[in-house]
Amino acid sequence: MATITAADVNRLRQQTGTGMMDCKNALVEANGDFELAVDILRKKGQKVAAKRSDRDAAEGYVISKVAADGKVGTLVVLNCETDFVAKTEGFVKLANDIADLALTKRPADVAALMSLPYGGSTVSDAITNETGKTGEKMEVSTFAVIEAETVVAYNHPGNKTGSLVGLNKAGNFNEVGRDVAMQVAAMAPVSVDRTSVPESVIAKELEIGKELAIQEGKPAEMAEKIAAGRLNKFFKESTLLEQEFIKDSKKSVQQYLKEAHPELTVTAFKRVSLAN
Repeated sequence: MATITAADVNRLRQQTGTGMMDCKNALVEANGDFELAVDILRKKGQKVAAKRSDRDAAEGYVISKVAADGKVGTLVVLNCETDFVAKTEGFVKLANDIADLALTKRPADVAALMSLPYGGSTVSDAITNETGKTGEKMEVSTFAVIEAETVVAYNHPGNKTGSLVGLNKAGNFNEVGRDVAMQVAAMAPVSVDRTSVPESVIAKELEIGKELAIQEGKPAEMAEKIAAGRLNKFFKESTLLEQEFIKDSKKSVQQYLKEAHPELTVTAFKRVSLAN
């Protein structure tokens, strides 16, 4: 039997918006498995407001930037232990410098980024030096790159959430791209469209939808159809192009893009949000 701590319960509560006792019971039933506990809450009909596509981290600074040609963007997260340190001038400068370096040198992954020359040594050494100044553990937890005909970055005020969006057309689409990047930051879609949703996610949504229908007293054959209907609702709520556009709920993100250009669409997006 796994030990369930108050911190575990609180984390599940913050992510799902579900009551403390329900969260505790779900964690006990899941033997401490956090993701399984989220599924248990959903299967029991709880209205779970779980973040889906973003990766949660501790405190730190999220920064996304785009190259001068507008065709490459990077998203970097430099983590620390407290919000106080995350707001200090030295930490913010280091995060921005690392993002600039990533954009210029375009390393293959975090390990390659850490070994890049910086300030007479390396990025890794610079982080170690900053750790020595603040006494807090620091690390780059996220490094992502998008290449497209047009790439647009969005950094939410406070730099706790950032996003990148790639569009398939070159041209004057920065304003449109920024709107879509804001959509990604605010609505946390799981994928660009329903065709790019992982099969494992679809299977899980169908399982949960069917189980909820059976709990509501529906016969098994009807439960299958109800689950399919709920899956369509999931696609509309959770895939970027089908989501209601946050600036005009009467149209989808896809419709908004088509107004700018008949063939304009999103090729990729990245989003990271720090834990509250």
